[in-house]
Amino acid sequence: MTAFQSVAVIGAGAWGTALATVAARAGRSVTLWARNAEHATRIASTRDNPRLPGVRLVAEIAVTSDLAVAARADMVLIATPAQHLRGVVNMLALHLAKPVPIVACAKGIEHGTHKFMTEVIDEAAPHAQPAILSGPSFADDVAGGLPTAVTLAAKDEALASSLVQALGSPTFRPYHSTDIRGVEIGGAAKNVLAIAVGIAVGRKLGAS
Repeated sequence: MTAFQSVAVIGAGAWGTALATVAARAGRSVTLWARNAEHATRIASTRDNPRLPGVRLVAEIAVTSDLAVAARADMVLIATPAQHLRGVVNMLALHLAKPVPIVACAKGIEHGTHKFMTEVIDEAAPHAQPAILSGPSFADDVAGGLPTAVTLAAKDEALASSLVQALGSPTFRPYHSTDIRGVEIGGAAKNVLAIAVGIAVGRKLGAS
């Protein structure tokens, strides 16, 4: 049995909703946090998020706009864009009663500081255990139960393994690693390469 029975997902956009669905599918008790109270209330009442239409939220996913409620979870997934990570973790840290794993689920490098996501978490929540989740994954596919494989890296191998066990399911396969920086560089570089490939396709430059 995994040590992480409850999962908070911070950010109720398409990616956050998909990750909440993943965690619930893995048997966890899930709290999905939305910054906007009206947005949280709407999702909670309709069990549908307009940012990821067609995906019905199961009963195991509670929706809140109260960060203190989300902070009670055994582990936290941050599903906000990379440039909002520091602000969200700063707020979250005020409510954390114990050191918990905080997993960044965005690819990128912070503007201005050029910090990687786990470095930002380290600074914003010094007592937390930073980790990174990255890989080829689209919210629609993940939420829809299509096969997806990602990498989840943490400094401590036992922690990384436990996090993987908490999220894994027959359709969502995280592989654990201790190569935090390698995973972060790969994720950030992927975004740049994707833009370059898009330009090449748009200009009909061929496959070479």
